[in-house]
Amino acid sequence: MSIPPDLQEHIEEAKESILVPDEEIMASDFLGLSDDAIREILETLQNEDAEKLDILLDDLTTSDKAELLEKVTLENRQALMLGFSQHFNADVIAILQEEIRSSVLEKMPAEQVAKIISDLDSDDALDIVGSLDEEFQQEIMRKLSAKIRMALQEGLNFPEDSAGRLMQREFVAIPQFWTVGKTIDYLRAAKDTLPDDFYDLIVIDPGHHVVGEIPLNKLVRSQRSVKIDDLTLDEVHPIPATMDQEEVATLFRNENLASAPVVDEDGRLIGIITYDDVIFVIDEEAEEDLLKLGGVKEDDLYRNIVTTATSRSRWLLINLFTAFLAASVISLFDATIEKIVALAILMPIVAGMGGNAGTQAMTVAVRAIATNEISGANAWRVIGKETAVGVLNGMVFAVLIGIVAGFWFHDAGIGTVIAAAMIINLIVAGFFGSSIPVVLNRLNIDPAVASSVFLTTMTDVIGFFAFLGLASIFLL
Repeated sequence: MSIPPDLQEHIEEAKESILVPDEEIMASDFLGLSDDAIREILETLQNEDAEKLDILLDDLTTSDKAELLEKVTLENRQALMLGFSQHFNADVIAILQEEIRSSVLEKMPAEQVAKIISDLDSDDALDIVGSLDEEFQQEIMRKLSAKIRMALQEGLNFPEDSAGRLMQREFVAIPQFWTVGKTIDYLRAAKDTLPDDFYDLIVIDPGHHVVGEIPLNKLVRSQRSVKIDDLTLDEVHPIPATMDQEEVATLFRNENLASAPVVDEDGRLIGIITYDDVIFVIDEEAEEDLLKLGGVKEDDLYRNIVTTATSRSRWLLINLFTAFLAASVISLFDATIEKIVALAILMPIVAGMGGNAGTQAMTVAVRAIATNEISGANAWRVIGKETAVGVLNGMVFAVLIGIVAGFWFHDAGIGTVIAAAMIINLIVAGFFGSSIPVVLNRLNIDPAVASSVFLTTMTDVIGFFAFLGLASIFLL
């Protein structure tokens, strides 16, 4: 069949418009606010061009606006919030870093903060209120409606980092004796009072106990006459309000959940946790463990200098004591070092390689503990594997460092001694790097915080002792 020329022309134009858009879309466009965009906004702010700045801010997404507030100076942040507050709504405030968010809110009147909180889901509102100064918190509470105030006060009574703090109180619960038709009619009639987003319907008995869950897709695919009781899933995952948020995240990951009901101590439904809250928890816990490994208690990028220095000094003080312990080992062999100066040059190699190898094993173990991949059933197998890795790497690098040191100092004995010390220290690094986090976890001590202190001590002390001890025996 032939296509008329004018129609063919329209088809070709349509293809070009699909395949070659007017403006190329890059993956980076979805990955955050560019430095050029931030510079343009700040220049427009300095030039006091309010009309242009309104247009620039209108084009930003919610996350872009939050990123902008986090990356600009305190002075520019205040200018943006005061002059263009209409662009920074409750959703923007809710996703700000806690330190930035608190500094922004504490400069607002309590009435304005109460308005922001009233516009948020209950879980986001609770997160904001819980991070504020207690006196300001009470002042805001007095400005809220009785319903919101009661919900927040109830939430604040739950332990920090628990499911009760994480849950939202907006959910859809239906009686088990309803039909699909009645449920759909209810959802349509109550559309103004339903949560903005929900994925499952929680089925309850007359006592408000959870008896089942129904995914929305299962509901809309069923006939109107079908009873809700017949659709209810056999596997229910009620979460106690006091459960730690890390355990909640593990449950969601293991069971592949989109949402799960939260119950009180009597098993009654009081809220729901959705996957977006869990993603935040996983992100937060991973970041927390990573920072602890480096001796930083919290994300102090936005904290003031004095607070940051104070929090880090505790870690440095502990490291100072362990450094003295390693130094005391070296002092035992001062006579050996005086006679063979090459030992002083080579000592940092042994300690450094042991420390790095141990950190690799420790990082794997800490992560596995955090994700519940290590338990009593496989702990020794993991430790054995990391020790075997230490043996293998020890032999490889022993040959390498032994040859280099031997040629460097024209002494095969020095090469042999450092090779033997390298094997010993990398075995020690693999064993203690994997076992220390496991032992600390069994003792209910956070392995992310304490592991590196003990590991550094072990690799330094044993590394120096093995190297200098072997040198004293075989070289003098």
